[in-house]
Amino acid sequence: MLLLEDDPILGETLHEMLGEAGYGVEWVRDGQEACELTWQKSYDLYIFDINVPHMSGFDLLEALRNADDTTPALFISAMGDIGAITKGFRVGADDYIKKPFYPEELLLKIEARFLKKGSLITCGKISYNPQNGDVKKEDKVLSLGDVQIALLRLFITNIGRTLSKEVLFDAMEHPSESALRFAINKLKATTDWDIINIRSIGYRIEKC
Repeated sequence: MLLLEDDPILGETLHEMLGEAGYGVEWVRDGQEACELTWQKSYDLYIFDINVPHMSGFDLLEALRNADDTTPALFISAMGDIGAITKGFRVGADDYIKKPFYPEELLLKIEARFLKKGSLITCGKISYNPQNGDVKKEDKVLSLGDVQIALLRLFITNIGRTLSKEVLFDAMEHPSESALRFAINKLKATTDWDIINIRSIGYRIEKC
């Protein structure tokens, strides 16, 4: 995928996170460089910031669509007004995420809507297939509810990262502190994972 983001901190964070999740990512910081790369090679997904040097994300995507490039595209931008969002979709975006956002939100959108990796992701005795959503424990398919599946996906794609309670709440239908603790304990019992509580912040798996 091609990531266009001129903020060095956010760009590095997203580049590292997507790479660890198994995606091949090229990261550039200006629109002209991104434009040149799109003519040199094909990508599975574009992730474009809008206010970037030399050529805006809007102009870049519009030019690509005019050239019959149908690659799925997602905007990430601090421009959150309805006018900007409308323009984003008008020039050909498939989705739009307003900054600030949790990096994990982007990963979930990619997995759910855009790219489906064929390889299994494993952690301990658990394997997860992003292509069909199957979860197995020692080759036995597990039947999990929507919340457990969403939490499992978050943890198994973010090994070694602390997931904030806010991000985890987004995976729940009726989020609360007590409901989250119950859901985490249930997931621990199902997976045998060592999910650590980082007090007042969130949860993490140090390693599989």
